Amino acid sequence: MAQILILGAAGMLGRDLQRETERRGIETSPMDVAECDVTKPADCERTLEAIRPEIVINCAAWTNVASAEHHPEETFAINAEGAGNVARACAHALCRCIYLSTDFVFDGTKNAPYLETDAPNPVNTYGKSKLEGERRVSFSAPNHAIIRTAWLYGQHGPNFVRSILALRHGQRPVEVVNDQMGSPTWTRHLARAILDIALSKETGIFHATNSGSCTRDEQARLIFELAGTDPDLIHPAPTSPDAVPQRPADSRLSCDRLSGLMAEPMPDWATALEEFLTEIGQRK
Repeated sequence: MAQILILGAAGMLGRDLQRETERRGIETSPMDVAECDVTKPADCERTLEAIRPEIVINCAAWTNVASAEHHPEETFAINAEGAGNVARACAHALCRCIYLSTDFVFDGTKNAPYLETDAPNPVNTYGKSKLEGERRVSFSAPNHAIIRTAWLYGQHGPNFVRSILALRHGQRPVEVVNDQMGSPTWTRHLARAILDIALSKETGIFHATNSGSCTRDEQARLIFELAGTDPDLIHPAPTSPDAVPQRPADSRLSCDRLSGLMAEPMPDWATALEEFLTEIGQRK
């Protein structure tokens, strides 16, 4: 079976990708930033020459949306320039390049799920950096797949679900925005989708999230409810007009192309959340 190189393997998604490749019996080489710095073209070329993978999954990214506004150069160095470095190395090594992108390449004004063919219009630095990464990958690596996803959470890393769980112990009201809509996605399920795409021969852009959608306060209410905390402690509130960074109000993604490729559909976001909380021992 195909040998896969995972870049950014120590992150939340990278670790679930390692678990999924092990489950499928796929030979895998995981690399963290200390082993392969994607911002250095020579590192990318040297790593691919040494490992000679058939597929490279690039999970290396600056993912903190808020801090990206204060560190644009570092953000673009990883998310855009780094993506291009990996893509060029893949093209030179004749291997398949998989790049992880985001719903934040859209401005959230469509009021309907975005198709892969819809025109991007990012409203913050993080989204702009990932869109530039998409462009560099599509230009440099003929055999590529770009996978846009959204609202990730998992066991190995900071995320919205973990943050809400931490707040429940105070038994005090918690304000959560009620005017941002998307699809919470468990990295365990996303890893399955990524490998299905990676092992296919399909190229271009894919959208991959758990199915269904909710607002952030609806997600928080369900987290509290499943964890045995009064969901009425979650108080809906509008996003501040002065909030930085700006975030898309409705970043739902249409995943019809993915549905036609996967053997099993992505589970509903609420079902996935319940399964995740059960696994980490927070389901009451």
